[in-house]
Amino acid sequence: MKAVIMAGGKGTRISSIAADIPKPMIRIMGKPILEYQIECLKRQGFIDIVIVVGHLGSVIMDYFNDGSAFGVNIRYFCEKEPLGTAGALFQMRDVLTEDFIIINGDIIFDIDFCRMVNYHYHRGGLATIFTHPNDHPFDSTLITTGDLNKVTGWLHKEDERNFYKNRVNAGIHVLSPKVLDLYTDSGRKDMDRDVLKPLMTLGLLFAYDSPEYVKDMGTPKRYQIVTEDILSGKVQAKNLKNQQKAIFLDRDGTINEYCGFVTKPEQLKLIPGAAKAIELINKSGYLAIVISNQPVIARGDCTFDELDEINNKMETLLGQEGVYLDDIYYCPHHPDKGFAGERPELKIECSCRKPNPGLIKRAAELYNINLSESYMVGDNMSDVLTGKAAGCKTALLCNRETNDIPEDISVFSDLIGFVLDVLDNKGEETC
Repeated sequence: MKAVIMAGGKGTRISSIAADIPKPMIRIMGKPILEYQIECLKRQGFIDIVIVVGHLGSVIMDYFNDGSAFGVNIRYFCEKEPLGTAGALFQMRDVLTEDFIIINGDIIFDIDFCRMVNYHYHRGGLATIFTHPNDHPFDSTLITTGDLNKVTGWLHKEDERNFYKNRVNAGIHVLSPKVLDLYTDSGRKDMDRDVLKPLMTLGLLFAYDSPEYVKDMGTPKRYQIVTEDILSGKVQAKNLKNQQKAIFLDRDGTINEYCGFVTKPEQLKLIPGAAKAIELINKSGYLAIVISNQPVIARGDCTFDELDEINNKMETLLGQEGVYLDDIYYCPHHPDKGFAGERPELKIECSCRKPNPGLIKRAAELYNINLSESYMVGDNMSDVLTGKAAGCKTALLCNRETNDIPEDISVFSDLIGFVLDVLDNKGEETC
């Protein structure tokens, strides 16, 4: 499978770092961004690479030549005039005869490409986009999906938005060459607006969600963050080929203020300090994953869509603080019957309702999580029991005096206190 890297951008927002070279050639710890990308592809056997060059493209070609010195085969497509983020693909149709990977040339990443490609083939669409949560969703392109992660909506940063899931288009895609046959005009094209968005109406565009490391280099601040993450080893460690560690979080009473059953977005308010705690989790390399019982669905107190809107509000509020959750799992079941408006099909005994460990085990399988190195934390003993049943370390949040808690349970007054203790004991970087 070929990999196409779009490396023709000027990088005006990061010109203070290096204005006399193409943006993908900006060096981090002595190596250009492009070299990090090529190394990640090569490690996984993707050695047939096409680099689209434009602005100061000779700098890229002189550095990499035919790629043999880097263990790959490189050919170039030189834009004589800017063709947008996708126009060059249409002029390379004779080269792109099979499904191919396409990557923005200004991002640092380390992802399991084979995993993404297999997902693409399994879904059977014409295009799959890599999506993830990030720390600035308010100025990023957001993706909404339906069944099987089929893309149903595409919100640009200038589009009006209310509460949203933090699912951001990361700039890595797998495309079928059949996409190129849908358009007769081979001139300037924008990848998002002109190529991918129209596929939504055909039902042939899918999102591939992953917590792996992908970060753009659009600003000097992000450049500094990426430099620190490479130096710490965080970038490569987040590849799902490697075992991950997670902090599993209860929702109500742990992240948001407890007020009984939350059935409307306006009832959800973050606990002071919760966003800071999740920020430290994000920086540490642990995954931040919510594990929550939501019997409001089975009881008929709210619908799945309404619960999604509540969770979207939580993600929106966290995103405004520059933090994110890697995933949210919830159990909609409730075993007890007799509620007005209840949904009988959800009134069952299940393996996913805490204190059963089903949701944690589901997340562990998907994200290759080492449960013995992970934590479950919440404000209820059922959270502790869930963690223990899954083989995790555990902690209970309790800010009152009580004699009901067994002595072998680690107790903290709030989430920030727990996170600071865990990271300090682990020697993790927290800033």
